[in-house]
Amino acid sequence: MRRLWLIILLLAPLAVSAQQVVVSGSVTDEKTGDCLRQVSVSAGRVSVVTNEDGVFTLKLDQMPTAITVSHLGYKMRKVNLQEGKTENLKVRLVPTAIQLREIVVRTSNPRELVEIAIRKIPENYSRKPELLQTFYRETAMKRKHYIYVAEGVEDMYKTPYTRNIGRDRVAIVKGRRLLSQKQGDTLGIKVMGGPVLPVQLDVVKNQEMLFNKENLDAYNFSFGDPEYINDRMQYVVKIEPRYSMEYALYHGKLYIDGDRLAFTRIELDLDMSDKEKATRTMLVRKPVGVRFKPRELSCVVDYRYEDGVTRMSYLRNIFRFNCDWKKRLFSTSFTATCEMVVTDSQSENVQPIASRSSFDSRDAYYDKVEYFLDPEYWSQYNIIEPSETLDKAIKKLVSTYRRN
Repeated sequence: MRRLWLIILLLAPLAVSAQQVVVSGSVTDEKTGDCLRQVSVSAGRVSVVTNEDGVFTLKLDQMPTAITVSHLGYKMRKVNLQEGKTENLKVRLVPTAIQLREIVVRTSNPRELVEIAIRKIPENYSRKPELLQTFYRETAMKRKHYIYVAEGVEDMYKTPYTRNIGRDRVAIVKGRRLLSQKQGDTLGIKVMGGPVLPVQLDVVKNQEMLFNKENLDAYNFSFGDPEYINDRMQYVVKIEPRYSMEYALYHGKLYIDGDRLAFTRIELDLDMSDKEKATRTMLVRKPVGVRFKPRELSCVVDYRYEDGVTRMSYLRNIFRFNCDWKKRLFSTSFTATCEMVVTDSQSENVQPIASRSSFDSRDAYYDKVEYFLDPEYWSQYNIIEPSETLDKAIKKLVSTYRRN
């Protein structure tokens, strides 16, 4: 797998500006009242996800008749809208009860089911080039404090799923970042990640990562409890390392649509039993004298079915690690997160992104964007709203930046 780059130096102010129609609100569990994060909220092809507080904002060119709200393990809900009553919506989702009598298992062999789904990729996913507009954010925390945030609107060019990812490209449309000004917050470590992560972690298309015979042979497969996504039953196949390879493997869950047999969600956690292998996977570069101790690398990739095509819709990648210095008694914990949501898509008259305008695996997002304070910065673009904790951290860092 290619190396991706994310600088952990680790922040840009986030602002929401009104557009012609703004649909906003929060999503909670109807039974518990808990906020639901990473919930998909869409109006046609335009979509966002809720933040850590369950909050969303959707900006549209015209008044929609309804929005669709969906989340793993919950009944999909369609919320009808009225003119002048589109903001501060309170949406409650009902957990889905699995009715076992409705489930017909096509095979008793979970690996066989995965292989069938792999063979059906050309049928289930896009067969022509597409241009996806996305919102991307990467953050870093030192212990429990944010020390860096960068975010941007990006264009992602996808070739048909009958091809590999070699010509897929990501280009920045608009971006910004903010870095902590405290001297002790600068670490200078690079770990796997960065702006081309949505290309590399498209597991369905990038079959070098998992869906090839060599890798599949290294795993044990078993069925998990079925789930519902968008009111559709999903087979759940669990994977666990079967034997040791020269590189670290994953523990994971593969969600496969019970009717179309398309991958709709993939959850992967890097095996941490061999710290040296995990370090080789996660770490790109570190300063001399710093000791790197990996703790977690996990990712979630969601795919959404619309207009007869299954498309990548959401990605979240989390790194947790400790670093210590030879002369210090205690190590320091760090968390780096990359998050991307596809906010719109285009499949007609699509042109490739020129190589000179795109990111490559050596580029760091931090180096490509600038520092901004403009409260109207995002204008009509759809973004993932900042959580309350992130919003407070940004205001604090902006205040520090101004004083310096």
